[in-house]
Amino acid sequence: MLIYNSNGEVLLIERADCSNFWQSVTGSIDSLDEDLSLAASREVLEETGIDVSLLPIGSLKNMHHQVDYEIYPQWRHRYAPGVIKNTEHWFCLEVPGNIEVKLSPREHIAYQWLPYQEAAAECFSRSNGEAILHLFSARQPRND
Repeated sequence: MLIYNSNGEVLLIERADCSNFWQSVTGSIDSLDEDLSLAASREVLEETGIDVSLLPIGSLKNMHHQVDYEIYPQWRHRYAPGVIKNTEHWFCLEVPGNIEVKLSPREHIAYQWLPYQEAAAECFSRSNGEAILHLFSARQPRND
């Protein structure tokens, strides 16, 4: 889940369990039938305190892109036995520049707003950085 503002800044959060591991909001569905948009909204609220339901309609967008990847061995204990692959669905959320961020200290210890190019370079996950670059390349005006 990419959270960004109209200034082109992207919110990155640092994991509590891994120093200098910067990322966008991540999470999982709670059940196989949970709607992906609802799961994304829930994770945003849990990790940042931002309530998507209080933002203008259309602030949350499904980017209609997914990435399948192998779960790092050190994090497989978080999944059911035998699960070694995951599917990442890309969503983005535009927020006001003055929005308050309240981290869940169990999961994250710091946050920063960075220009999108810097945010993409700072992400631990390659696909997270790619998602940021993809979002902002789609927002750039064309010179046709």
